[in-house]
Amino acid sequence: MIDIAFNKNEDWMKLLNSAVKKNKEKIGLGGGKKAVEKQHQKNKLSPRERIDYLIDKNTQFIELGTFAGWEMYADEGGCPAGGTVGGIGIISGRQCVIVANDQTVKAGAWFPITGKKNLRLQEIAMENKLPIIYLVDSAGVYLPLQDEIFPDKEHFGRIFRNNAKMSAMGITQIAAVLGACVAGGAYLPIMSDETLMVEGNGSIFLAGSYLVKAAIGEVIDNETLGGAITHTEISGIADYRFKTEQECLDHIKRIVQQMGHFPKADFNKMKPLLPFKNQDEIYGIMPVDNAKPYDMHEIIERIVDANELGNGSSFVPFKNDYGKTIICGYARIEGWSVGIVANQRLITKSKKGELQMGGVIYNDSADKAARFIMNCNQKRIPLVFLQDVTGFMVGSRSEHSGIIKDGAKLVNAVANSVVPKITIIIGNSYGAGNYAMCGKAYDPRFIYAWPSAKIAVMGGEQAAKTMLQIQVATLKAQGKTITEEEENKLLNDLKEKYNQQTTPYYAAARLWVDEIIDPIATRHYIAAGIEAANHNADIPEFKTGVFQV
Repeated sequence: MIDIAFNKNEDWMKLLNSAVKKNKEKIGLGGGKKAVEKQHQKNKLSPRERIDYLIDKNTQFIELGTFAGWEMYADEGGCPAGGTVGGIGIISGRQCVIVANDQTVKAGAWFPITGKKNLRLQEIAMENKLPIIYLVDSAGVYLPLQDEIFPDKEHFGRIFRNNAKMSAMGITQIAAVLGACVAGGAYLPIMSDETLMVEGNGSIFLAGSYLVKAAIGEVIDNETLGGAITHTEISGIADYRFKTEQECLDHIKRIVQQMGHFPKADFNKMKPLLPFKNQDEIYGIMPVDNAKPYDMHEIIERIVDANELGNGSSFVPFKNDYGKTIICGYARIEGWSVGIVANQRLITKSKKGELQMGGVIYNDSADKAARFIMNCNQKRIPLVFLQDVTGFMVGSRSEHSGIIKDGAKLVNAVANSVVPKITIIIGNSYGAGNYAMCGKAYDPRFIYAWPSAKIAVMGGEQAAKTMLQIQVATLKAQGKTITEEEENKLLNDLKEKYNQQTTPYYAAARLWVDEIIDPIATRHYIAAGIEAANHNADIPEFKTGVFQV
């Protein structure tokens, strides 16, 4: 039997997903084919070629921040992937964070978003105690925008502060200088545990030959000033030098292979099982433009493993008949034990006879989710949030029932949760619902978005109408009149602008989410995130502070 609605949904999601893939391919070209060819002429690889060579064969590099800088910096010619390729890869059998400057993009210069992306990658290494590999090839700060990257707390200098902090934490840092490493950036490899350089291409100096001549009148070439031979034989700054990049990357593999291991968190894991229901059907469940109700259970059961008996899903709901607009329950994803907190999009009915709108957080659902999060912390079970939330319920009935108080309990539980949290924004992520369902501000270890995600204070339609009322009232207060035609044009302009700002691309460009992912790959990203988190055994005591009752 043909399900027309399912087919329409599937076509819509596949089109969105295809667009993401095409845009990633475009970003993957970096500064363009000619720029890559110039790298090859210098016996240098592109950043993604370096990473492909470095990671183990038949393993997948989980690229993060691919869309950093997307449609930003138009006046500067753009900054694909924020001028840095980064993520998590398997090197010599173990997970590592890899950060590779892209020399094909403005000579690897640091834009404001480059700094933000590099700090995020370091944060991932620190939170999960993963070794971090820097593949250095950068001209330093992009000077025309230096005021937006240089002096503030979360700017360029924070990178070296993190180098020092990670060193104190015992996190291995390896820097391979494959090209230029200039000015303040020169501190990064030297603050790493081991520094590798490639002859002829790698160079480290605080000031290049032109600046040296301008500053003190000394005439010297860059290779003599700060090349691989200089730093391995004269200054002692570098530890190893190699004739080729490949030899250099091979040595990184050897270093990683010899490293010991931290104690692990030991999150519960069993043999992975495929989902009981067909994963490919995920594409057809969410309605076009997220405009109609759907059953979130259908998505959950295609993400989580089957149960051990093979006769159903591993998902076991918690308080299934209470607070129905949030689904909570235990499951396994690629073998890992997880607690799932997800927004139900169906219209439900409470035992009291109250109809509850899907995607909205009510008093009872907030209470249930807060309790479930506390349970998972008690049992050391990582949390997975599946967001499709339009916010908390409003109106006199909810306000009189204390919706703010109950919402505060949920926010408190999420904020103080000490087990790893992984958030997937699959649909709407509006207002305080974003916060309560572990948005970016609540420190998820990883946060991903489906191509169908929408992130904003409120929906585009409501926001545009609200802003229109304010603008029309302002004009009338000034004694001006506005025709119906002008009002409609203003409304459409506001909607277009607002909707543009709610897309997953807009969020990913600013690193509000780590990556836009294929819905079918959701379980793989969650499992890889828990595997990373499992490397850090330091889980503090769970405390919630004061609850409003």
